Amino acid sequence: MASNASQATETKEALSLTDRLRQDIVTGNLVPHQRLVETDVAEEHGASRGEVRLALNELITEGLVERIPNRGARIRKVSRQEALEITEVRGAVESLCARKAAEKISDEQAQDLRDIGTQMETAVERGARDEYSNLNRQLHNFIIEIAEQPTAAQTIRRLRGQAIRYHFQLSTQPDRPQVSLPQHLAIIEAICARDSELAATAMHAHLTSVTQAIADSTSV
Repeated sequence: MASNASQATETKEALSLTDRLRQDIVTGNLVPHQRLVETDVAEEHGASRGEVRLALNELITEGLVERIPNRGARIRKVSRQEALEITEVRGAVESLCARKAAEKISDEQAQDLRDIGTQMETAVERGARDEYSNLNRQLHNFIIEIAEQPTAAQTIRRLRGQAIRYHFQLSTQPDRPQVSLPQHLAIIEAICARDSELAATAMHAHLTSVTQAIADSTSV
């Protein structure tokens, strides 16, 4: 059986270059203001200069990387205050998606949403934080999918990318799943009950909690 380290390496190698670089930024392997020299990145990842350029352009669009005139690309530093503002805006947009999801959800989608909630409960009971974090992303993405709001989806994707380092570090806090699980379950039940107002309120309350947790955090 492969070791956990080997499995992590194999998983990372299966990702696209953009995803690998994004993961390195999120986990702190690449730090704010660190330069990304195309030739070095290409050599490290076994990629062409063209592939590196495309990946960097994607990450620039997401707000994770910036290009400095005459100096090339570097990891963009997002301040805590900017992360707070981003999460507040995301709260407003995701509340809209929760409202729309409650109006449009099918019986099959409602069952799928509740299944995610059940898996999240199990992950918390088992103390499986990585699994819970993945289910968290799956839940938010599924709600956006149900809402059928492509413009909102694009906006949320950009906002998430810019504040993702803060959200990742928040997800590693030992007690965070116990705090966020009831909030997620409230969102699920409101959407499945097709209560659009309650769904929007529950989503807004959840992301307000995230904003407050980032503000209170001393680890970032």
